[in-house]
Amino acid sequence: MAKRQDIETTSAADDRSLPELDWLKDRAGELLAQAKSGGADEAEVALSASRALSVSARARQRESIEHEGDRNASITVYCDKRSGSASTTDLTPDGLQAALTQALTVARFTEADAFAGLADAEQMADGWPDLSLFHPWGLSADGALEMALTLEAAALDHDPRIVQTEGATVASQDGVSVYGNSHGFIAGERASRQAISCQPLASAGNGMQREIAFSQARHADDLEDVAAIGRLGAERALARLGAKTPPTTTAPVLFTPRVARSLWSHLIGAISGGTLYRNASFLKDRIDETIAVDRLTLSQHPHRPRGLASAGFDGDGVATAERTLVEAGVLRGYLLSAYTARRLGLTSTGNAGGVFNLDVAPGVDDFDALVAGMGRGLVVTELMGQGVNLVNGDYSRGAAGFWVENGEIAYPVENATIAGNLADMYRNIEAFGSDVELGSALRTPSVLVGAMTIAGS
Repeated sequence: MAKRQDIETTSAADDRSLPELDWLKDRAGELLAQAKSGGADEAEVALSASRALSVSARARQRESIEHEGDRNASITVYCDKRSGSASTTDLTPDGLQAALTQALTVARFTEADAFAGLADAEQMADGWPDLSLFHPWGLSADGALEMALTLEAAALDHDPRIVQTEGATVASQDGVSVYGNSHGFIAGERASRQAISCQPLASAGNGMQREIAFSQARHADDLEDVAAIGRLGAERALARLGAKTPPTTTAPVLFTPRVARSLWSHLIGAISGGTLYRNASFLKDRIDETIAVDRLTLSQHPHRPRGLASAGFDGDGVATAERTLVEAGVLRGYLLSAYTARRLGLTSTGNAGGVFNLDVAPGVDDFDALVAGMGRGLVVTELMGQGVNLVNGDYSRGAAGFWVENGEIAYPVENATIAGNLADMYRNIEAFGSDVELGSALRTPSVLVGAMTIAGS
């Protein structure tokens, strides 16, 4: 269980250090050998440990300082196609043995599943480039607090209408993880993730608006400037003051990069194995068919140095690879684990656990040019609700942003709803921007979709 406590009450004996990678590999190997001795035909194990520091400032003073330390192990055994799983936070020999015993017991009482089992041995990863994922910040709680105070001050001092914030946070996490299975595959990685964020509140008259700005990276040197993030959050909040409900109409909708990611997350969901084998996707059986405008190309880049979703192997130990998922509007591949691939009569694509660094090919127009080309419509900067049906592609979500008239931003918008169908939206993309935001595992430019239903006043 995670340990959360204020720094002032942290015991000197509290140890949040990370175990060595080789130590975790040894534990994995021992556990797999014990599983085979216990009667398992196959087995797989995952062990991980992490440490984290998160410091928040609010009202120009410390709000919280949290230290967190996690340890976790999970074991899955397969006996005559019957599987059993168990997990524990106790990485001692007794704790791991208890988890294994529980997994073997569970397997005796489950129904056989013809599709269960490890990925094929020949698909196991065998070498990958250095991904440069582990960059401990070495930031002290006092140093993080100083940064958080600077971050918040940059927002508060930007304009007198920034009356407060919902917090400015500096966070750092380091982790180590190992995956192994009874094919003899045991591998691991160490990884870091750093982040800063600020949520300013702007007020004018009777209106108040909230916004956020953040930056995340593997290495602290790749984070955006702290003061710049504070000012960006303030500018975004100020720009939303005086928001109005837009007219009800049909018009183009421009998704800015931070909300455009959701468009591709829905597509990822629709081409993922679990959705496909349950017949719950509007994109099933569409391989090598046109599903979007010919300007759309989506590609996976799992070996990107310092990538936020880089990995040499997936959750099954299968090698990851560069892939083009959509090429010039044509669907070229699914995202499959070993299990979901078997359910579909296909082969694993090395995507157990999801997609690894997705890029959407940018266009040539900057944001201002896209707005100018809209004529009249809605720029979306925030989405609310979960009104997306992957079975038929129906799409309806709450939205906020800016109304555009005559190719110029006219006023901020709130209390709007945008609706359409994902299949139509992908085909009706009119333009991609050049404004790709790099600080994400899913890199996309702004996306201009034509003729969506906008519900407002």
